[in-house]
Amino acid sequence: MRGSFWLALVLTAIGLYGGLVLAPMDYLQGETFRIIYIHVPAAVSSMSIFVFMAVQGAAALIWRIKICEIFVVCAAPIGAMFTAVTLVTGMLWGKPTWGTYWIWDARLTSELVLLFLYLGVIALYQSYSDLRAGARAASVLALIGVINVPIIHYSVHWWSTLHQGETITLTDSKMHASMLWPLLLMFVASKLYFLGSLLLRARVTLIKQESGKAWVRQALAIELPTAVIKPTPSSAIT
Repeated sequence: MRGSFWLALVLTAIGLYGGLVLAPMDYLQGETFRIIYIHVPAAVSSMSIFVFMAVQGAAALIWRIKICEIFVVCAAPIGAMFTAVTLVTGMLWGKPTWGTYWIWDARLTSELVLLFLYLGVIALYQSYSDLRAGARAASVLALIGVINVPIIHYSVHWWSTLHQGETITLTDSKMHASMLWPLLLMFVASKLYFLGSLLLRARVTLIKQESGKAWVRQALAIELPTAVIKPTPSSAIT
């Protein structure tokens, strides 16, 4: 977990330096385009994390796998954070590009719906006193809500929208190499951050759910520092 965080930090520093300092200015958008190095990785993560939740939710509902339930509820706050970053950076980018911070554009609106879905998963899980029942309810919502992901992705093709199409695909890129490599580093950094944060949250949640079991107490006893045993006062010895 720590390795993922440290590597994400290093790649983020290199990626931001490359994107904000080394990359040349865009000939159409000028310096404004540099927000792409935060906005696009966050946007991709916001969608991919919800797909991850839906897959884990399906496994949790079909095979009753506890760790899959935990992954669903632990991924939701991280996905909500990435979605919020996407919306805020998109608004900041939209003002100089479109002349307004917000418009009920198909891409923007469906991304806002995604944020509400993340918040719904979190709220639904926390509304149950039985944590596993809450996780299963959250898994159902993740499976239903995942239909919004292709709507976000294809909205620029299906409807008339101000939002530009994809600059990068799996097979092609419209960006010059000097602009592309920092963005790719930011993609990797966002995935590493998600991995580290997910595992850390899942560990805490699993310990919370299994706190009454012997294997948890044994694992915690190994990791916690050995307690200092104070000598017994002589007056207490019989």
